[in-house]
Amino acid sequence: MKGIRMDKPLNGQIAVIVGASSGMGRATAVSYAEAGASVVVAARSGEKLEALAAEIGDQAVVCQTDVRDVAQVEKLIQTTKERFGRIDILVYATGTNIPDRSLDNLTHDTWQMMIGTNLTGAFNCTKAVLPIMKEQQAGLIIYLSSGCVQSPDVSGVSYQASKHGLTGLAHGTFKEEQENGIRTTIIFPGLCDTPLVLKRPVPTPPEVVAKALQPQDVADTCLFVASLPSRTRIPELVLLPSGL
Repeated sequence: MKGIRMDKPLNGQIAVIVGASSGMGRATAVSYAEAGASVVVAARSGEKLEALAAEIGDQAVVCQTDVRDVAQVEKLIQTTKERFGRIDILVYATGTNIPDRSLDNLTHDTWQMMIGTNLTGAFNCTKAVLPIMKEQQAGLIIYLSSGCVQSPDVSGVSYQASKHGLTGLAHGTFKEEQENGIRTTIIFPGLCDTPLVLKRPVPTPPEVVAKALQPQDVADTCLFVASLPSRTRIPELVLLPSGL
């Protein structure tokens, strides 16, 4: 990564941001574009992606994608390859939760939905992007997990299980692919003021939300990780609100 412009640390890089329609993923897409990257933004909501692309400008490409659908994920990666010839960074920011998250209320269907979105979708994206990164002998995959991995809470067993699973995916991928120049980082954000907070069964008090992380805090962290030279790797990074 010689010749990096400090004002544009990702200049010329190609990044795929999965889960870019809102929250941390959206903020990361904007930050990466401002840092000089071309960004392919993916999520289920095409309307929100189009609005994001209009904000970013010519550096953004929209690819509406349901991460649980292998064919759609493969199309996302292939579209990026055809457009830009390579993929330097993949950020998996997709994540969801449900109000009926307790074991008493959790059903087999909602369990499958949670694991499918939060974990299997990350596997689908990883599986699809690896051949391109291996061919390049370079690539960075960033997974956004949750602070509940370090400090178990009442976010629900399906949410916590899926976020724990991302750790195995991230570290296992690196162990298998490090000789191919592929690096992984998993970030564990604490409470963040995103739309996901609205899905809690009991509303979070406003005074607590006021002390939470902002999506831009996570985006800045993703930018920091991606801006480091390829000789470095941050296996894990915990990002917590200082006031909670």
